Amino acid sequence: MGGNPTAKGYENEKTVSDIPEIVENMTIDEKVGQMLMPDFRNWQKQGETKAAGFIEMNSEVASIIKKYHLGGVILFAENVVDTEQTVRLTDGLQMASPDLPLFITIDQEGGIVTRLQTGTNLPGNMALGAARKESYAYQSGEIIGKELSSLGINVNFGPSVDVNNNPGNPVIGVRSFSSDPELVSKLGIQMIKGLQNQNMIATTKHFPGHGDTAVDSHYGLPLVSHDKERLRSIELLPFQRAIDAGVDMMMTAHVQFPAFDDTTYISKKDGQEIMVPATLSQKVITGLLREEMGFDGVVVTDALNMKAIADNFGQEEAVVLALKSGVDIALMPAQVNSLEMEKNITSVFNAVKSAVASGEIPLNQVNQSVTRILDLKVKRGILNPEDTPIDKKIENALQVVGNEDHLKKERKMAEDAVTLLKNEHKTLPFKPKKNDKVLILAPFDDQIESMSRSISELADKKKIKKVQITGMSFSGKSFTDQVARLIDESDFVITGSYIVKNDPAVNDGVIDDSIQDSSKWATAFPRAAMNHAKKKDKEFVLMSLRNPYDVANFEEAKAVLAVYGFKGYSNGRYRQPNIPAGISTIFGESRPKGTLPVAIPSVTKPSEILYKYGYGLDIKSGRTIKK
Repeated sequence: MGGNPTAKGYENEKTVSDIPEIVENMTIDEKVGQMLMPDFRNWQKQGETKAAGFIEMNSEVASIIKKYHLGGVILFAENVVDTEQTVRLTDGLQMASPDLPLFITIDQEGGIVTRLQTGTNLPGNMALGAARKESYAYQSGEIIGKELSSLGINVNFGPSVDVNNNPGNPVIGVRSFSSDPELVSKLGIQMIKGLQNQNMIATTKHFPGHGDTAVDSHYGLPLVSHDKERLRSIELLPFQRAIDAGVDMMMTAHVQFPAFDDTTYISKKDGQEIMVPATLSQKVITGLLREEMGFDGVVVTDALNMKAIADNFGQEEAVVLALKSGVDIALMPAQVNSLEMEKNITSVFNAVKSAVASGEIPLNQVNQSVTRILDLKVKRGILNPEDTPIDKKIENALQVVGNEDHLKKERKMAEDAVTLLKNEHKTLPFKPKKNDKVLILAPFDDQIESMSRSISELADKKKIKKVQITGMSFSGKSFTDQVARLIDESDFVITGSYIVKNDPAVNDGVIDDSIQDSSKWATAFPRAAMNHAKKKDKEFVLMSLRNPYDVANFEEAKAVLAVYGFKGYSNGRYRQPNIPAGISTIFGESRPKGTLPVAIPSVTKPSEILYKYGYGLDIKSGRTIKK
């Protein structure tokens, strides 16, 4: 630390009342460092030929943390490969910053965005939206909070409170609770409470809303063109409710919001005029979020290396503009995966210092950001860490992360979320006789493995008769005579559909099954399987594995259900509970209770709704479920 190292609050327990004095005694370098949060996803040590996942603390990374006085780091799956290793890594990271301990952050949303390779994955937000139980959202937050805390991680970049009201959204989809802002708000607040009650910092994202976009900001710059009134009533509502409920942190979105800021810049990518994205907008961050909506917590950018920002603004300018707009922390401001690449962080660091020196970023604003950061670090116990021996930390984490109680709860949530959309002639549940043949068709091998294991486990528990299982993955493939023969030889056919964004071949209001274009495999193959199974009078069920909108491609199927999660079985574990929950429903072991958290438009008549918001069938009575 700069200034007087024995100043009040440095050596002894720090309280919020100590923060002004700490900030006053900090150097500009120390203040700027608190506002930068790089990743060390991969690291190439000196003398080594290539970078590998950074899983073990080393003196090179420690030197960068110390030299730039970093306030935090973000971890990815490459960093958290097992429980003991993760505890040792976070412990090592904190040892590199003893005076002002780090924010150690991660994206552990639950569902399809999870990083821990030994943790509880949970069914994800849209599954919680289908289950409609606030207690499940709270439980999810509590489980994530317990597991991350035990590992030495203190910030979760979740929940996403984006309102997914665009079926063509390529990046949010099942990461959203619902298309209904009220339901998103209720479940979001409960997840925040579950996290924060475990002393875990919760972060709502992606402000001011990434739900109604058709572009993924990892690859391009999305535009949300609605007027202020509509934005306040839908996109902004869950964020306002989260602020009112006391959420700790807010993550920005790299989306253009012209209703609040239509300032233009010249893109460095192609010289075209573009509108400023929210992340870099003073009108959105300071005017809307801080002044109008009243948020005085910590604001962090989404990753600044995403193409929406990096391509159009350049590394240094993007970080300066973000901090100038009123954000407190620039996330992933520069790529640093070796000492040779340290120059990237040096360049950004110096650019921010120059902007402060020139008054472009006012020093008073920097002091406010650093105060917010340190206030939150005090509030969540980060500045006053417990002096627990590393062996005790590891022992505790091994008992917490992915434990049986957490797995049991995630199974129950996933089963209650399964949404039955069609069940003509009581096709479900399947009731196979001994040695009947079950064919599984799904896009990827891990999904096949998850389904076949789940069926075998039901047989082992004597819930169903022993059956013969054949599986085939069809990613990128065309429907062939060989697949037709597999269906001919089967008694039951389970087909998984995984479509991020509907793109079938539609001619004159009809899906054209004659088109076997390889780019359309995600729609064409499962439709061909459905049609052949129907022709041969086979028992057939279509399971939507990701965004439920894809069921509109299979109107002719007799049995259809949505599970809201596509990750299968790999590396000795189920990566999500959703597929096993779907199998449990198909064979009558669990009763689906889910109702749609979004409306599903028709593919052939896009202006019409095929399945309404809140629709779901009871498997026994065949009636719609009332919630």
